[in-house]
Amino acid sequence: MTMYSMSREVILDTAKEYVSKDRAKTHGSVERNFEHIAAVWSARLRMTITPHQVAIMLIDLKSARAWNNEEHADNWIDMAGYAACGGELSIKPQL
Repeated sequence: MTMYSMSREVILDTAKEYVSKDRAKTHGSVERNFEHIAAVWSARLRMTITPHQVAIMLIDLKSARAWNNEEHADNWIDMAGYAACGGELSIKPQL
């Protein structure tokens, strides 16, 4: 038994549940959603942001929040979920 209130397995399982649910009805597909965010951020920042960089920047956002509020589970769960989405957008199958 761990001394922590939320195990890594629970964090990962919760993140998996969040990113595996049919969120497309609300937010669109991950690909389209992150492409749209990338386009908006690219225009605002006047530089090219890619969909996988969106995932990294969202992880940075949650990381900054966790820095000052380490006990808030949502930050850790969302970082894991954004990492999974970024990996899916980035990692090409090995042929």
